[in-house]
Amino acid sequence: MKNPLKNLKVRSEEFSTSSPEAQYLDTQHRKGVFIFGMFIVVFVSFILAMSIGAVDIPFSDTAKIVLNKLFFNIFGEPSQYYYTDIITKLRMPRILLCILTGASLGMAGCVMQGLLRNPLVSPFTLGVSTAAAFGAATAIVFGSSLLGAGYYATVSLGLFSFSWDTVLKTIFAFIFGLMSIAIVMFLTRNTTISRSTIILSGVIISYLFQAGLMFTKYISDDSQLRDITMWMMGGFSGTTWGTILIVLPVVLVCGIYLEKLTVDINMLSSGDDVASNLGVDVPKLRNKGLVISTLTTTVCLAFTGTIGFIGLMAPHLCRRIIGNDARFLLPASALLGAAILTLSDLFARIIVRPSELPVGIIMYIIGGVFFIWLVFGRRSEDSL
Repeated sequence: MKNPLKNLKVRSEEFSTSSPEAQYLDTQHRKGVFIFGMFIVVFVSFILAMSIGAVDIPFSDTAKIVLNKLFFNIFGEPSQYYYTDIITKLRMPRILLCILTGASLGMAGCVMQGLLRNPLVSPFTLGVSTAAAFGAATAIVFGSSLLGAGYYATVSLGLFSFSWDTVLKTIFAFIFGLMSIAIVMFLTRNTTISRSTIILSGVIISYLFQAGLMFTKYISDDSQLRDITMWMMGGFSGTTWGTILIVLPVVLVCGIYLEKLTVDINMLSSGDDVASNLGVDVPKLRNKGLVISTLTTTVCLAFTGTIGFIGLMAPHLCRRIIGNDARFLLPASALLGAAILTLSDLFARIIVRPSELPVGIIMYIIGGVFFIWLVFGRRSEDSL
């Protein structure tokens, strides 16, 4: 004879596991697992990029060097003495800048897409990258006129030294990148301006800076034109610990601040009117989010050159996997962006080693494949 109490217990357990609360907790758990998985992918990418290059270094030696820097040389010496200099002076700052740049672009794309409720918005769309490229090109063409022979001198900041040409390119790229979003904010300062108008303003600003960029190319000499072209291709060669010292605090502070905005961004996903009724100051939220996203983007692009598609791909892919909750989407996009850029830079370093390709070439290939998948994937889904 069947026990009715046992059947009742089984049914209650089935009901509890299918309840909205249980489904919500399960969904949050899966999102947390995905973010943890992406953290593991970034860590593995970091180790691979540290070990592989023009000179391959065994993983055991790479681990020793990294752990020795963290725990005061208690793990012994690597098999070759020069491995330490290769990793600590060349590869480690470069890979850390890859991670920081990919994370900042992923976060910026996530926030911009959420604020404007458009999955195709990115720092490129709002003219930030084009403006930064114009700033760097301006410094390359007119820098020697501004500073004379001192343009090729070096400046020391504590333990770190920079050449004035690099400093000037970085400053101009940073200033003009911020200028682009400032112009967009000025043109759309009316609170009744729609999201489409903001996006359109960014596209217009991008075209204007593109015109300025073409003009600087036209008046440049052969050497300057090559420098402009190489900067626009993007790359991480020449990265120093001084670069990390500047970029790291900005990306961390901006990332923490953007994470604080994610609750309001979630409210905004239901519409401007709904968010306003829930107490969100929509124009102020958009201004703050766009400015902070631009800040964390330009501080990286000023050192790396133009890096495309990360701000578009990372949030879009994460959104398809874990949904639209910005609280989880922001860190997931940052980690995925860091992984994509780190692995892309690794591929750029080994495909023609001992030389290397600009990482921008790899990113444009990945971006093209991504858009093909996006278009034909949606078309196949619509046909079902």
